[in-house]
Amino acid sequence: MSDFAHERHKPPTPLDRPRELVVACAPVRSNVNLSRIVRAAGCCGVRRVICCGTAKVIGAIARDSLTPDNPAGLAVEVHRTLAPPLARLKADGYQLVGLEQAAGSQSLYTFAFERKTVLVIGNERLGLDEDVLRLVHHVVEIPVYGLPYAHNVATAAAMALYEYCRQYPNG
Repeated sequence: MSDFAHERHKPPTPLDRPRELVVACAPVRSNVNLSRIVRAAGCCGVRRVICCGTAKVIGAIARDSLTPDNPAGLAVEVHRTLAPPLARLKADGYQLVGLEQAAGSQSLYTFAFERKTVLVIGNERLGLDEDVLRLVHHVVEIPVYGLPYAHNVATAAAMALYEYCRQYPNG
């Protein structure tokens, strides 16, 4: 007999302190991908997601991440472009970490996040623009062991969010 019992929709684990992680998304082609990123951010206790362009979060995919009941109180901001809000966050002392396959990038597996971080996520096809890459302090990538050459943007974002939360499990 198993010692495990099914727990459906277990309440969120309380954090000792609010997360100092911001997710910033370049304009993405798919609102489904953006909505999946918002949902993952909500599950991780992120309180702020910045997106660009004509971004629309699909409620049925993002689920409860945007409800007032979410303990993180996740807010989604839409800006015309990404560089100006990133420059402001950088001036406020945030470490900007681009999630991108780039020359000089570090493996997500060994990268040590600072608590006060902005995870900068690129476009599905084009990645991060040169103006955004010039702003970031670090670039991390997720190793790929088969084809295609890169993970889906929402999957990669969820993996990076998980790694940040693994390093800072209590907030």
